Amino acid sequence: MSKPRNTTFPPPEQSGGSNPFGALASLRGALPQGTETRPAAEPASSTAALAGKIVVRREKKGRGGKTATLVEGVSLKGAALEAFGREMRQSLGTGGGVEGDAIVISGDQVERAMAWLRARGATRLVAGN
Repeated sequence: MSKPRNTTFPPPEQSGGSNPFGALASLRGALPQGTETRPAAEPASSTAALAGKIVVRREKKGRGGKTATLVEGVSLKGAALEAFGREMRQSLGTGGGVEGDAIVISGDQVERAMAWLRARGATRLVAGN
């Protein structure tokens, strides 16, 4: 085993080098103002996203023999669906992701996912195979 190297560096004012970003502070006032972007509007609450029919099913096909639970029918898109899926996976303590319009949860979690959705206000739940 070799001796660990000393990786401490002198403070910037003692290093003798100049700060490459020091000149940028003087240019801050000369920059044009950027346009303000606002995120896309999301539903007022997750209960609005759970108003339709939601299908929770188990699937193995195309997953290397591993069982996954799919939640389909949540009326969210893009980042809102990602955030909802992340909250669901964290609450259930599992892994997974989003594929298209479906939330994928690792393992056979059909009953737990349905209970979690019922607690959030979903009324029209269907358990697939």
